[in-house]
Amino acid sequence: MTNWKELIREASDGGDDIIACTLTEEELLQPFDAGYGHPNGKPFTAWSDTYVYFPVVYDGAEWVSRVPRNPRDVNSTHIGG
Repeated sequence: MTNWKELIREASDGGDDIIACTLTEEELLQPFDAGYGHPNGKPFTAWSDTYVYFPVVYDGAEWVSRVPRNPRDVNSTHIGG
């Protein structure tokens, strides 16, 4: 079991403070099974000073990805496969 707060922390390499999120703190801490099967985590968008975070799913497995908040010369990788 995991939760979105932990997965966001992993995606940020532990260095990004979330300044806004579409989920409450309680919803971010709600445990769910992120393994394969069926998506269980609640959809969200979260913002830090430098990135925008969002859920990704492939075959039911869930994780967090991010993109730069402001335009930069950084390509985004393929998501979900």
